Amino acid sequence: MRFSSAFKTVAITVALYATGGVALAQGGGAKGEEMKKAEAAARAEQNAKSLGQDPAAQLPPATVPVDPQNVWDLDLSTGGRVRIQLRPDIAPQHVERVKQLTRQGFYDGLKFHRVIPGFMAQGGDPKGDGTGGSSLPDLQAEFNPMPHLRGTVSMARAQDDNSANSQFFILFLPRMQLDKKYTVFGRVIEGMQYVDTIAPGEPPANPTTILQASIESDGKAPVMALPAPAVPSIVAPATARKSVAPKKR
Repeated sequence: MRFSSAFKTVAITVALYATGGVALAQGGGAKGEEMKKAEAAARAEQNAKSLGQDPAAQLPPATVPVDPQNVWDLDLSTGGRVRIQLRPDIAPQHVERVKQLTRQGFYDGLKFHRVIPGFMAQGGDPKGDGTGGSSLPDLQAEFNPMPHLRGTVSMARAQDDNSANSQFFILFLPRMQLDKKYTVFGRVIEGMQYVDTIAPGEPPANPTTILQASIESDGKAPVMALPAPAVPSIVAPATARKSVAPKKR
């Protein structure tokens, strides 16, 4: 990619940063103006380039040592395991919540119900429509300085800052106007190519699901997606076939 394209991407990101906050809704209600702006910007960028082709779309390097006790593994129905480094040093209550729900099997079978190319993939809702959560109390916000970059994993919430519960989102590309407005609790360290293939839509026609969520130190083997069953071709018995004679010329 030419430098001019990369510079344009950075300029767009800086401009988005200046627009202010965005609501990634966990719950009903109309979208806020800032949410519409972020989505429109993501769609415009997606029309201009494909995911993964821009220097700004690369995963940032790890900044803290990777500990298996703080790695969240997501096995996806579209294939592959996504490894997410959890950050209890910056969001201890959110990380503890994700670990607790994961070990209860809460996330197993849940779908990514809202996926916007060039923006983010949102999941963790047992209702599958953006209005659900776990039976546990909502969390107090733990906004922190970690930026919303490609591969950042952050908690979704309603308009109330302290309304995060179980829903989360993974960013496809940087969206720094979300910084300090949503709680970042991790980042993808491996398998971002599988995140890129999560089925898009609001909701997707054929949504990607989490086959299994696990904490890496628990040692669970990856769960692989089963191939679609072969559909046998239906052939009429020989006795039932109808012969058609050529038409006379």
